[in-house]
Amino acid sequence: MTTFGRHRDRTVADLAAEAVHAAVADAALSLSDIDVAFYANTTQSPLEGQHMIGGQIALRRLGLGGIPIFNVENACASGTSAFHLAVAHVRAGLADIALAVGAEKMNVGDRARAMAVFDGAYDTSRPETLAETLTELGGDIDDFAIGQRSVFMDIYAAVARAHMREFGTTEEQIAAVAAKNHLHAVHNERAFYRAGMTVREVLAARPLAPPLTVPMCAPLTDGAAAVVVGSAEALRNLGVPDPVDVMASVVVSGQDRDLGDWNRHVTRVAGRAAYEQAGVGPGDVDVAEVHDATAFAEILVSEMLGLCESGSGGMEAASGATAIGGRIPINPSGGLESKGHPLAATGLGQIFELVEQLRGRAGVRQVTDARIGLTENGGGFLGYEEAVAAVTILGRIDS
Repeated sequence: MTTFGRHRDRTVADLAAEAVHAAVADAALSLSDIDVAFYANTTQSPLEGQHMIGGQIALRRLGLGGIPIFNVENACASGTSAFHLAVAHVRAGLADIALAVGAEKMNVGDRARAMAVFDGAYDTSRPETLAETLTELGGDIDDFAIGQRSVFMDIYAAVARAHMREFGTTEEQIAAVAAKNHLHAVHNERAFYRAGMTVREVLAARPLAPPLTVPMCAPLTDGAAAVVVGSAEALRNLGVPDPVDVMASVVVSGQDRDLGDWNRHVTRVAGRAAYEQAGVGPGDVDVAEVHDATAFAEILVSEMLGLCESGSGGMEAASGATAIGGRIPINPSGGLESKGHPLAATGLGQIFELVEQLRGRAGVRQVTDARIGLTENGGGFLGYEEAVAAVTILGRIDS
């Protein structure tokens, strides 16, 4: 994983190359060992006009050619979708070693144009449905949003207000999530923002989309991450050191549901499938990295995955239960709010953090005796929720 942040003088291909070379070196392999690659990117097409073959261009430049290369776009879940496809390819016996890489460069000198890419991550053929949904949730898109913030901040804010009405979640509890994650990021050398904040400072910051303030929301970010996936036999034969077990890899698309039918929420459905595939339950998870594009999103996801009881995610965060050293540490990396959110690289960055945790290499951020880790990575918006959710469960392999 590269550092996440503003890389104004680097290209998408540069960032991808750094992550790929680091991943291959970590596995003690060479590029010639890779049988197939899945390349995730969401913004190069609208921001740079590079369509269709981004993966072939980026990977050939670093010397990886002559193999199948697939371009993956699945909104903010593109990186974990690439990972899921790599896992499936290996499980199917179509490859011994697969590569998943996600790379993004969103800071292109035109913030309004960069923010506009999010306008394609809902049903643009029926834009009136988004306005109707936000109104039902308790919000609306105002003119100030254009060029000032992602429309997804309005979406998350509306869902947050609906959750606050139903469960009594407070702004202070949402701020507690942000303060926790900013504190975690202080010790993450790859994070975008590494300054600690208090709950009071988070609440006093510039409002973005009520109840959200700027420190509660993910910044516009560049970066890349890559993961090598291999069969157990191939990893043994090639002498790959310190592998981590892929216990579950699940990608689910949302479905039509009533607003209050949380049981069919796309993240809950994906979580149930992942737990079943892995043969574990929420109580077995030692550490989690979840898609906190806003601090409120962490609260909702923690509930949907059963890491916290329904309606209690905010209280758990305020109590310290989700901090490092607490009952279930969530986002020890600093999360998207602090670490950054380079869309297609985000999910693979989450996996990177879990691998560091399971290997015991996270330093000050280390979760004691972490054996099972979970990531959740969502993307787009359709209906009342994300259009897609990806849940990955990884396990430590004892030597």
